[in-house]
Amino acid sequence: MDCFHEGPNFLVIDPEECIDCTLCEPECPVEAILPDDDLPSDQAHFLELNTELSLIWPVITVRKDPPEDAAEWDNVKDKLEHLER
Repeated sequence: MDCFHEGPNFLVIDPEECIDCTLCEPECPVEAILPDDDLPSDQAHFLELNTELSLIWPVITVRKDPPEDAAEWDNVKDKLEHLER
């Protein structure tokens, strides 16, 4: 699907392009993909962020390996402050 968009250090899903097939959910190594209906209220801002950034970031259509430093970031809290636009 053409719903994944890649930024400098973040991936987003275009909620308008997503067909809710859920195939990506088990593939996410950090379990960060949730259906809109299951999104906790304290994470609702991520839906808005995905909508906004998917309009400006390019679509990715092939799976890529995680960044080399992915394990270092796995348990870091409040990563959003490091988002590069």
